[in-house]
Amino acid sequence: MDRILFGDNQFFGVNHISDEKSRQQLIKFKNDAAILETLAIANAAGVGTFMCTTYARIGSIAQAMKENPSKYPNYAIYPCMPYAHKYANAVTELGMLGALKSYMPGNIFSTALKGGMAFISKDYVKMMELMVDAEMKMFEGINTPVIFLQNVVTDLLLGLQAYELLAAFHAYVQKKYQAEAGFITMNLPALSEALHKVGINQPIICTSFNKEGFRMSGGTKAYEAVLEQNNCRIIAMQIFGGGFIDPKEAVSYIKNLKGVESILFGASSLANIKQTVAWINA
Repeated sequence: MDRILFGDNQFFGVNHISDEKSRQQLIKFKNDAAILETLAIANAAGVGTFMCTTYARIGSIAQAMKENPSKYPNYAIYPCMPYAHKYANAVTELGMLGALKSYMPGNIFSTALKGGMAFISKDYVKMMELMVDAEMKMFEGINTPVIFLQNVVTDLLLGLQAYELLAAFHAYVQKKYQAEAGFITMNLPALSEALHKVGINQPIICTSFNKEGFRMSGGTKAYEAVLEQNNCRIIAMQIFGGGFIDPKEAVSYIKNLKGVESILFGASSLANIKQTVAWINA
């Protein structure tokens, strides 16, 4: 994995400390051209990987990048799935059956209807595979070396102790897409232990990691203890603590932690992108 990864929160109005900034970002990036230009700026600054949730708009972004390879040389995308709101909205608009039909191939959908809950309860893994395939359609022809399971699902399965489904996702991504599986979590200590229990060695885990313990279940010391075990490949996200930590101090803390392989950040301006990259590389 690259040392620096570029995130997508700013493109979709995700800001942890200011509703006004969220509104401004939504306006700024209401057109795909603005997103594509920012990705090109990040690429020119030396960031070659875009880590993004599978929003519907990402499909057109991926298509534009594929059609203009010279503008995004050697660019990779790390898809993060599922985008839960997409499915929630589909249920609201189409109803439960309509939503299932939208994301499941015809034969499988018919079989599920005939089998009812018996089919669903005995074939969670097959349903997971179908959902992964549905999410990955927008990335055909794009380099996707790591595919992530979003924390909304990762941490749910972790809480249910359904570790075998985490292992199934890991195995399917490797087999079907020749990619590495990654897991996003808000509980690094528990997830690391769970993944090793099901035989996943050196798992790729993306997690909040910052000096103030922002969105870190168990706190900073517990996360640093996981690093000391040297048995995970860690991507640190939310390094600025939602905006409450001085940026330079935040970068200084995280870059000096032995065991953090990659740093994920998002920014919407040329100046902020260049500055953050410079701090990380210093």
